[in-house]
Amino acid sequence: MYVRSKKDDSPKKPLAVSYWSKAKIRCPACRKEFPHEEMLTGSGRLNAGDLTEELHRKYVPTARYGKINPLIYAIGACPTCHAAFFWNDFTDIKDQASLDRIYGTSAARKKLVESVFPHYNLTRNRNLLDGAAMYLLAILTYDVVDLAYLPTMKRAILTLRLAWLCQDLDEEVPEHNFDVMANIFYRKALFFYQQAVQNESARIEKSSTLANMGPDTDKNYGWDGVIYLCGLLEYRYGQTEDEPMRLKKLNESKIAIARIFGLGKSSKEKPGPLLEHSRNLYNELTKILAEAGDLSDL
Repeated sequence: MYVRSKKDDSPKKPLAVSYWSKAKIRCPACRKEFPHEEMLTGSGRLNAGDLTEELHRKYVPTARYGKINPLIYAIGACPTCHAAFFWNDFTDIKDQASLDRIYGTSAARKKLVESVFPHYNLTRNRNLLDGAAMYLLAILTYDVVDLAYLPTMKRAILTLRLAWLCQDLDEEVPEHNFDVMANIFYRKALFFYQQAVQNESARIEKSSTLANMGPDTDKNYGWDGVIYLCGLLEYRYGQTEDEPMRLKKLNESKIAIARIFGLGKSSKEKPGPLLEHSRNLYNELTKILAEAGDLSDL
């Protein structure tokens, strides 16, 4: 006699997108150990989508795993003192004065981040809110790190990524002012990117020697990407109250982009997508400046 098996109506366990590594991380500031959560990447978890003008890689949700954001796994945060770094800096930063400053600002750092991202948690499988909080913790942590560790360039990357995460949060939970926060962090990213270039020019901080400048986790666009982003962020988020100053900065951005990318000439050395976006930005800046008229007095 054939008997139909009963349908299993029990709730299915969510498919894993991360795992806890057996090797723990030791925080260089407070010396406490904590587990290391790492993202799983196989079995079709990530479905790469478009690359935006900001060199941000979008990922298309999959039917099996849903929406996954690689950005939130790119840094770590200590649940004891709330210091946060790119993973390699947990072992690379050894300057005791920097570590003392990080430890000494622990309470203030935690309080500030809780005011922006309340109820974040550093001990569970991270979600989008936890990830955003970790990025803000990292920005504040690098604020007191010695220039030898290139904190300005790192804060530029972190702040731009945090703007992206706030946009993602606004899509998931609209009407919670995450769109406003995204604009704030975009403007802060503009400041850090331009400061990193200034520090490089003044030989105060060797910003261009950072091994991976992202800005996203999928590809390293290097110093060329930094110059491009300085121009793009100035165009989109620069001040507009002082029009002559705005036009002067846009003209400087146009010149820098043309110099870096040799626009108007063929180049096999530059990354294709970056060259294309740079050419589009160059043309847009050219149009704005042409409409503004004579730049001789800028």
